[in-house]
Amino acid sequence: MSNVNQLIWFRQDLRVRDHAALWHASQQGPCIGLIILSPEQWQTHHDAPIKINFYLRQLQQLKKELEQLNIPLIIQVIPYWKDIADYIGELSIQLNIENVYSNIEFGVNELKRDKTVQDFLNQQGKELFLFHDRTIFPLCSIRNQSQQPYQVFGAFKKACYSKLDISGLPQCYPIPEKQSSYPASFSKINSLTLEDIEAFFDPSVSKEQQGLWPAGENFALEQLDIFIKDHLSDYKLERDFPNVRGTSQLSPYLNIGILSIRQCLQALFRAEHGNFHLTNEGQQTWLDELLWREFYQHILFDFPHVSKHIPFKKNTQKIKWSHNPEHLTAWQTGQTGIPIIDAGMRQLLKTGWMHNRVRMITAMFLCKNMLIDWRVGEQWFMEHLIDGDLAANNGGWQWCASTGTDAVPYFRIFNPIAQSKKFDPNGDYIRQWVQELAHLDNKAIHEPYSTKTNIQLNYPKPIVDLKETRLKAIETFKSI
Repeated sequence: MSNVNQLIWFRQDLRVRDHAALWHASQQGPCIGLIILSPEQWQTHHDAPIKINFYLRQLQQLKKELEQLNIPLIIQVIPYWKDIADYIGELSIQLNIENVYSNIEFGVNELKRDKTVQDFLNQQGKELFLFHDRTIFPLCSIRNQSQQPYQVFGAFKKACYSKLDISGLPQCYPIPEKQSSYPASFSKINSLTLEDIEAFFDPSVSKEQQGLWPAGENFALEQLDIFIKDHLSDYKLERDFPNVRGTSQLSPYLNIGILSIRQCLQALFRAEHGNFHLTNEGQQTWLDELLWREFYQHILFDFPHVSKHIPFKKNTQKIKWSHNPEHLTAWQTGQTGIPIIDAGMRQLLKTGWMHNRVRMITAMFLCKNMLIDWRVGEQWFMEHLIDGDLAANNGGWQWCASTGTDAVPYFRIFNPIAQSKKFDPNGDYIRQWVQELAHLDNKAIHEPYSTKTNIQLNYPKPIVDLKETRLKAIETFKSI
């Protein structure tokens, strides 16, 4: 066995299958894995307790998967990222590390952290090798004719289709071969045990919530297969109906890297033997959703100001947002008196997830009808979503607030009642989450106080007038 080791630094990529950095490191010799937990950083980034819980449960699974490959995993707590470079530098000497391997993360703070580590290792004559693993296409590789990043999704998507047509689908990396034995130097290193990890579990995350989102690569791959086999053909028709299991619900698994984007693409085109060949609308629609995710990842890198609480369209900083704590609390707790809004917000609190169509309805209601700053909503979602992803969450909120790329025009404002009637026609989604309205008929449930009869309900009346607030929002945006 070689007397030098390679260090694989896992981050938002907790898997052994199709892992770019892991595979490349394994080709150079014996490997040791590293995970750094940074609780204070989680807080700074507003990561949801349910998301952290999910990450830690998957970390326990990853440790077991790596043991099957004879790859030890060091788990260390370093509260703040600024202290990581010193630790990795010291570890590299202790373990006789030749080089460090990791997958690129796009956020401003993440890039700064990695640059610090890279500079520190370079001083030791070592390298931090970074690989494109989170996106289909490497950063800076999708450019317009002027070699500038795209700012409109339609043009970006067209360029992606063209690349896939020419180059084909990206291939998945194989699982590395099992190492002959554990590196001897590993035994001297302090590391958290599986039991130690449980100390980081937030007691506010119930067993019931955890049960909604099982960890593990095998489970995630099974769910991917079930979605492709049973739901893909109807995806275009059913994805907007929150009471139907029409979406993949794979975003939590993609977000922390239990699944890779390449695995999703390969599954999507498995019936075409891995060739980029679109055969039905469901397939194309899901590909487009994956490309929206891709688009926002590239935007985050090319326009880093969006991750600094600055709108993509900088002139929209002039918008005069309202400050209304009572309205905000009503929205956060699902007590606005608008049933579809309250259903979505309660689903979020109960499960850590919200249907995508309802995310748009609730977000636009906050930004337009309540005229509350989109950044307040963005943070609330991050604090509660199991799939909270900076790029996608920011992109979605700015789209709804008409401050972002490709944003909905400011004068086009969803009417939540109309959306409710269209996408939850029988009120089944509302009945599930707003149970005090469950006895109402299919018409009244969308707008229980609209009839002239003096109805008595254990449910608040609408906190805003939709028509009035729509006009006010249009005037506010027009004045900037």
